[in-house]
Amino acid sequence: MLTFEQKTSIIESFPELTRKEVSLGRVNYHYEESGYDKKIVVYHLHPNGNGFVYAGHMSGYEADERGLVNIRDYTEEQLHDIVAASIRSLAPKSSAEQAVSAGAQEEERWIGPDDQTLLLTLEDELWMVYHGLNLESAFESYEEAEEYLLEEGFRRA
Repeated sequence: MLTFEQKTSIIESFPELTRKEVSLGRVNYHYEESGYDKKIVVYHLHPNGNGFVYAGHMSGYEADERGLVNIRDYTEEQLHDIVAASIRSLAPKSSAEQAVSAGAQEEERWIGPDDQTLLLTLEDELWMVYHGLNLESAFESYEEAEEYLLEEGFRRA
């Protein structure tokens, strides 16, 4: 399990998040530019390493009724991926469109049955799914690509 300091270091690598101290030594991280009323990405990160990430607009995560996922036992890569996905899910539509038009490159690794690995990457306004160098599928939105991968039995690496 990552320490509190390791988790805060990973979370603070996202410049769009603002740290807010709360009670009992816990910290929240807010995404002030959120396109939704919801602004808290990381909720009640505790010095003992426990904490939550908001996944209410995302699929593929075991969230509670408030849309929160417990990150206590997350690895560095898992924590980075869920925080990035949470920010992306809360981004105003215009910001996402600007990122695409600016040619922003994003990619995620997905693990499937028999430890197959696929790469999901944003290229020229399309989300591409690659198996090695071979193109598997292309999607117009991240949500469509994510739904396809989940239906095929894949999970974020």
